[in-house]
Amino acid sequence: MRFYILDDDINIVKILTMIIEGEDDSYDVVGSSCDAESALDEILLIKPDIVLVDLLMPVIDGNTLVKKIKDIKPDICFIMISQVQDTKLRSDSYEAGIEFFINKPINKIEVKNVISKVAEKIEMKNMLSDIKKMLNTSDKNDDDKNRDVIKIKHVLGMLGMLGEKGTNDIIKICSYMIDNNKSIDECNLNELESYLGDNPQIVKQRIRRAIKNGLTNIANLGIEDYANDTFNIYANVLFDFSSVKAEMDYINGKKKVGGKVSINKFIEGLIFTCQDN
Repeated sequence: MRFYILDDDINIVKILTMIIEGEDDSYDVVGSSCDAESALDEILLIKPDIVLVDLLMPVIDGNTLVKKIKDIKPDICFIMISQVQDTKLRSDSYEAGIEFFINKPINKIEVKNVISKVAEKIEMKNMLSDIKKMLNTSDKNDDDKNRDVIKIKHVLGMLGMLGEKGTNDIIKICSYMIDNNKSIDECNLNELESYLGDNPQIVKQRIRRAIKNGLTNIANLGIEDYANDTFNIYANVLFDFSSVKAEMDYINGKKKVGGKVSINKFIEGLIFTCQDN
């Protein structure tokens, strides 16, 4: 796992380097910089797995740098470093494409926990990709499929969605996709009518209501604790973070309309998350 560290404070760079390289023999800091402009080209050249970047830097701030690199190298993962607690700036960071925040002053335990989570996510994603390339299929035995469905139900439970009627439809669609090795774009609700046992439009309405309930619940989690693990893990995977932010503003009375939901993004993110854990 190859890391790059960007912070305008050289002491922060040194501290993070010691923590990362002391955590695991397979962790290697392959580059660092205190200047965002030079770091931009260097990161694109080195192509590290994970970049730790300071939010507030002169010339190019952390959010801008993340967006620029994500447009070119979307697979590079970013962890934002900041002492800023401003909700707007933090939500902008998630929209730019970061995975997690590390707070200043640097806490060794927090750094270890965050980098291990991101590293594990990358390793699992790479492993699944390699397996699919080798087999040209994702044939799974019944035990694997059952485990995926259990994980899906667990995530839906954490989002407070298990009591919703549309949740059963979501589980059925996910099971169908796993059984038939299909993406959500390859599934047509009209074709699944007999499988789902109801009119496609009614099913779609039930699913949308269930997902909207999940969006409201995760927005409430973010309002209560922006560092909440469930919020950080799922807010940008199952929903667009801009929609989560809009829902938070709606709950707080700052907007008249809440966030929107995407059935395709939610179901794709749900299956990816559960097969990637």
